[in-house]
Amino acid sequence: MTENLKNVPTVAELFANGESPEILFWVGCAGSFDDRAKKITGAFIRILNSIQIKFAVLGTEEGCTGDPARRAGNEFLFQMLAANNIALMNGYGIKKIVTTCPHCFNILKNEYPELGGNYEVMHHTSFLQSLIDEGKLTVQGGAFKGKRITFHDSCYLGRANQIYEAPRNVLAKLDGALTEMKSCKSKGLCCGAGGAQMWKEAEHGQKEINIERTEQALEVKPDIIASACPFCNTMMTDGVKIKNKEDEVKVFDVAELIAMANQLMA
Repeated sequence: MTENLKNVPTVAELFANGESPEILFWVGCAGSFDDRAKKITGAFIRILNSIQIKFAVLGTEEGCTGDPARRAGNEFLFQMLAANNIALMNGYGIKKIVTTCPHCFNILKNEYPELGGNYEVMHHTSFLQSLIDEGKLTVQGGAFKGKRITFHDSCYLGRANQIYEAPRNVLAKLDGALTEMKSCKSKGLCCGAGGAQMWKEAEHGQKEINIERTEQALEVKPDIIASACPFCNTMMTDGVKIKNKEDEVKVFDVAELIAMANQLMA
C-alpha cells in the first residue's frame, strides 16, 4: 500500500508471537485500493500510532465484507465472503473491530452475527470520540479556527445506526464553525453511492443525487465538507469538482481533519 501504512502489524504476525490486538482495524476495500480512500486509512493509522494503542490489520487476509454483493442481490456471494471472513476472525479470536467505512461497520455489526460473527464493532468516529472522552486523544484545533465546516451524514452511519453526534462531537474539537445543511441527521440526503449504486451507471433523471447533495452543502458556504465514509467522500468530491468549487471547498474525512490538526499528516 502507501507509505502512510508503515508500522502496521498484521494479526497473523501478532498471532505467531502468541499475542492479539486490542482492536482489529478493518480497512475495507475502498481504504485498501482506492487512492483517495488510502489517505483516510493513513490518517487513521497515524492517529492510532500516536496514542500507542495495540492494533493490527488482517492485511492480505482481509476480504470484502460482502456488502456490495448483498445490496446488489447476490446473496450467494455475500454468504461466501462473510463465511470466509468470520472463519478467519474467529480463528484469530478477534473481539473488537474498528472501521472507517460505514458500509463495513453496518454489515459487520448487524448482519455478521446471524452467520456466527459476533464482535464489538465501532465506527471510527465513535472510536475517536471515546478516545477523546477518555483523555487518550487530545485534538489541537487551532489550525481550523474560523473555518466553516459542514458534515455530511452517511446513510449507514446515520439513519441505519443512529450515529449522529459522535462525528459532530469530534469535529467540535477543531474550533471551527460547524454549520448544518438543511437536510441533516435523520433527514440527511444520500450521496448517491449506497445500495451498490457506486458500481453501476445512474438511471435516467434530471439530476445526479451527489449533485443535489453537493448543492445543499454549498448553500451553507463551507470551507470544508466533512464526511465519515470513503464512498461519500468520493461522491461529494466529484460534486464539488463538477460545481468548479474544488479550489474553495475541500472534502475531508473526520480522521483526516484530526490528523491534520495534530500535525500527524506527512
